[in-house]
Amino acid sequence: MKNIIFKSIIIVSFLFSSVVFAIDLDEAKHKGLVGEKDNGYLSVVVILQQDAQQGIQQDAQKEAQILVDDINAKRKAVYIELAAKNGITLQQVEKLAAAKAYEKTRSGHYLWMNGQWAKK
Repeated sequence: MKNIIFKSIIIVSFLFSSVVFAIDLDEAKHKGLVGEKDNGYLSVVVILQQDAQQGIQQDAQKEAQILVDDINAKRKAVYIELAAKNGITLQQVEKLAAAKAYEKTRSGHYLWMNGQWAKK
């Protein structure tokens, strides 16, 4: 069972590292637009800001949401495949993927922790 889970984590890690988009995932994370959630998926980081750049931030969040939706759909497809292949539940794969994503998240990027966004 551990060998199956290890293989699944390797495949999920490969998925995370091979995604390229108009706004790249690393760039979106670096700008603080996107963070990893504890469910194995990405989310747009929404932090209330009261400054002159709020309109620009909203546009960037819309672009980030398109990226998040696309990556999450691809992640879920891979998670479903891994769950079926390894005889485990989707939720187990999501939990393993979330743990791996949290581990791989760079310092200064956002993670969903205790019901709120926090920088690692």
